[in-house]
Amino acid sequence: MKAMVYNGPGQRSWHEVPDPVIQDPEDAIVRVDAVTICGTDLHILKGDVPTVEPGRILGHEAVGTITAAGEGVRGVAVGDRVLISCITACGRCEYCRTGHYGQCLGGGGWILGHLIDGTQAEQVRIPYADRSVHPLPENVSNEEAVLLADILPTSFEVGVLNGGVSPGDTVVIVGAGPIGLAALATSRLFTPSRVVVVEAADSRRKAALERGADLALAPDEDVETKIRDLTGGLGADVAIEAVGVPATFELCTRLVRPGGTVANIGVHGAPATLHLEDLWIKNVTITTGLVDTSSTPRLLSMLAAGRLELPGLITHRFGLDEMQDAYDVFSDPATTGALKVALFGERGLE
Repeated sequence: MKAMVYNGPGQRSWHEVPDPVIQDPEDAIVRVDAVTICGTDLHILKGDVPTVEPGRILGHEAVGTITAAGEGVRGVAVGDRVLISCITACGRCEYCRTGHYGQCLGGGGWILGHLIDGTQAEQVRIPYADRSVHPLPENVSNEEAVLLADILPTSFEVGVLNGGVSPGDTVVIVGAGPIGLAALATSRLFTPSRVVVVEAADSRRKAALERGADLALAPDEDVETKIRDLTGGLGADVAIEAVGVPATFELCTRLVRPGGTVANIGVHGAPATLHLEDLWIKNVTITTGLVDTSSTPRLLSMLAAGRLELPGLITHRFGLDEMQDAYDVFSDPATTGALKVALFGERGLE
């Protein structure tokens, strides 16, 4: 089969690799029908995630069809169309038993495209298949479902739920890439009074406004003063960091009100300064997290029932064999206007 292989910082290639095989009775092999690229993949290519070794197949978000299953797999079967979760769960360890699948001690957690070969390929092996894939309702398309592999549960759990978004809140989201726009969509489930997006790119500020943001600011617009003016001098109830660089995290700590929460979603590859000399007296809560995907069944149910809006997050579509082109487009959003890209196998659009 062909796959997108990480060859070291700044190097990737789409080439033939051996087909995956069942290695454990709880494994399933899935034909990839739809897949996407994550900002985390770009962080890997920059060298920000040194635990990813050269030769690794990238990717952790996909929808596909099960083509083989180990004898220990009980919940899904060959022929089932499934959502592949970005998080793998053994289901047995202390963390899994409390729903914290991202911290799995039994060989799960974020392993796809990280510690084992991932989903940006024609086929992929999924360990612990019963707990790491989700059968899809017929009325949920592959294109819709692939957004629930990572960015929707990540924005919901690590941004909105960790941030404690409540009715009437002022929410500020710093970063209007795919994860920031997903945080915008999921924060609106809790009816905040206003959602403000801070984003450097004109095209992404426009995208945020089109998708429900009440205000979209550029970082050079004296954001701190505008947020204080908007909130009667208080600041944001919840500031969600959705970029992953020191400047945006530090901005969130300046935008949040006393008693508010900074919810960090971004993947950071460099240290940020924590100004405790300013924050210690303000009762500010700072949360971090790797998604657990414990919310995925709920989000999938809402999507199938028409209760979850996914407003145009996918802007570019490719065939699976156009993976290199898709990476070029996704990694240059200022030029291409890309938010989220989707790639489809031969049967992915059926």
